Formats: sequence, structure tokens, C-alpha cells
Amino acid sequence: MHAALNKYRCAFLLGLQSNVVYRWNFAIRSCFSFFQLAVVFVLWRAAYQSSPTMGGFGFAQTLTYFVTLIIVQFFIGAFNEDYQINEEIRNGLINQFLLKPINYFLYRFSIFTAARVVSGLVVLVPLAVAMPFLGHYLVLPHGAWRLALGFPAMAMGGLIQFTVAYCFGMLTFWFLEIQGFIILSMALESVLGGQMFPLDLLPAGAYRVIQYLPFYYQSYFPAAIFTGRISGWEALRHLPIQAAWALALFGLASLLWRRGLLRHTAVGG
Repeated sequence: MHAALNKYRCAFLLGLQSNVVYRWNFAIRSCFSFFQLAVVFVLWRAAYQSSPTMGGFGFAQTLTYFVTLIIVQFFIGAFNEDYQINEEIRNGLINQFLLKPINYFLYRFSIFTAARVVSGLVVLVPLAVAMPFLGHYLVLPHGAWRLALGFPAMAMGGLIQFTVAYCFGMLTFWFLEIQGFIILSMALESVLGGQMFPLDLLPAGAYRVIQYLPFYYQSYFPAAIFTGRISGWEALRHLPIQAAWALALFGLASLLWRRGLLRHTAVGG
């Protein structure tokens, strides 16, 4: 057991070292994210001119949601894991994992976790710079239970995001180019994952449907817990659904791996 864990600990440390080398990539990405936040500030400030509240939340609460969402995304978002898996399959680098006692999913997840540690810490730098300008607009709700439920939701959200990216990467066994699938996934995540607007502003019927889709649990769900957009009872009710999606997607990832290997021709690597 210890030897098995040690393999992935080494993979995590390797991923940590390689991502520290490219920390400026994450820094630039985080700066662009806060430029996006400036646009969000202007647009939503204008939207709230006609009404002090939307969906029961004021401008400060909505801005707090978007800031929290950016931070959550940098800690758990799958930025390019699907492309990395795609390259390893196309170039034959995946062959080495077929001959060694290493689980490819756990190996890639270890690398993903290391990258998210680096990107999550890096995003705190521009956040610290922006705080003097944004601090008096942010309103975080009280209650330790939000942390007790939010962090597990955040961890499972990261697992869901990684597994979705992993599944799209597995499509390389069937399709030479998967960029179209990835772009479609990003578009759905942007709209159905609450990146364009808080999902609770949707009509009640549409919101209830989205609550049963995996996109809801990727980033919106933990961000909504942290910022008070959902109650404790609602969070407890949806945590099992989030866990079910994580298990279902893991099962799909395992199925795609097994079926994909049947089509794989070990060339290169």
C-alpha cells in the first residue's frame, strides 16, 4: 500500500517541480482573469443600477461570487489536461504506462493536483493586489459550516473537472483531433457552470434541471456554498448528487480507457 502511494507521491512532486518552472504562465492567466473580473464589475454594476437586488442578492454579493469563482477555478479547474492526454496518446508516450505498474488515471490526477496547487497559490498574488480596490465590495457570509461543506464540494468539483477532461482526452483513441469536443465542453461549462452569470438567476425550472447536470457541480456549487447563494440544507441535499456524478464519471473514464486500449497501436514512446 505504501509503495503504491509512494509512486503517485513522486508523480505529484514531479508535477509540482515542472509547474513551478512555468509559474509565469499561471501568473499571466490569473492577471487576465482579473481583467475579466474588471469587465464583470463594470457590466454588473450597470445592471444593478436599475434594481438594488437580483434574485435576492445585491451587487456586492454577486461580485463576491465572481471573485470566489475565479479563485475556486484556479484551485480545481482543468485547464489543459485533455490536451496533454491527447498529446501523450498521439505521440505514443502513453506506451510506457502499459508496461509499468502505474495507474494512468492516478498518475495524471497526481500531475493535475500539483498544477492546481501552483496555480491556486499564484492567483492569490493578483488577488492581494486587487483587494484594496475590491475589498469594500466583497461580502462573505458567516458560518463555519460553509467551510465544512464548501471544501469537500470543492475537492469533488476538482475531481469532476479532471475526470471530464480525462474522458475527452480518451477520445483520442477514436478521433485524431479532439479540439472540437473540448471547445464544446468549455462552452457548456461557461454557460451551465455559472461562469457567465450566477445560475440562481435563471428561471426556477431551468435552474432545477441544471442542478442535476455535472456542470453545476464543477465550480458553481462550491462557490455558491462559500458565498451564501445556497442554504446549508440545499448544500447537504446536493453533495450526494455531486458524489454520484464523480463516481459515474470515474466509471466512464475507466470504460473509455479499457475500450481505447483495444484500439490502440503501440507505436513510438
